[in-house]
Amino acid sequence: MMILTSEPTSAPAVEEAPLLLLPAWRRNFKGGDGGGPLECYNRYYENSERLVALSTGWYNGGSRCGKFIKIKANNGRTTTTKVVDECDSRNGCDEEHAGQPPCKNNIVDGLDAVWSALGLNKDIGIVDVTWSMA
Repeated sequence: MMILTSEPTSAPAVEEAPLLLLPAWRRNFKGGDGGGPLECYNRYYENSERLVALSTGWYNGGSRCGKFIKIKANNGRTTTTKVVDECDSRNGCDEEHAGQPPCKNNIVDGLDAVWSALGLNKDIGIVDVTWSMA
C-alpha cells in the first residue's frame, strides 16, 4: 500500500495512492501538438524538463505553482520536480483541455524527463508513486 506523504493540511483526503501519469498536456511544450501555455507562468516549456501538473486539490488554487516536489517510485528512485500546471479534476472534454477528460483527484502528471529520472518505462503510462514537498 502506498502512503501519501504530502502535507495533510494542504492536500485533499484521497482514498487512492498518488498515480504518476504520462501527460496529455505535453501539447503545451515546444514541439507539442498545440494547446495554450501552462498555467503557472503562462509559458511553454521544453519536454525534456522535469515538470509536473498536480490534480486540482493538490494544486491548491495555484499555491504550489513554481514549488518543487519530491516524487518516489516503487523501485526506490526519487526525483525533484517543479509544479507548473494543474491537472484539472473538475473540467475537461473541451477545447481548453484538448478533449481530455478531467483528471482523477490523485494525479501527478509528469513529463518524460520525470519518468526517466525515476527509471520508469513510459509505455506503462500510469504507476503508483508517493510525493512530498521538497
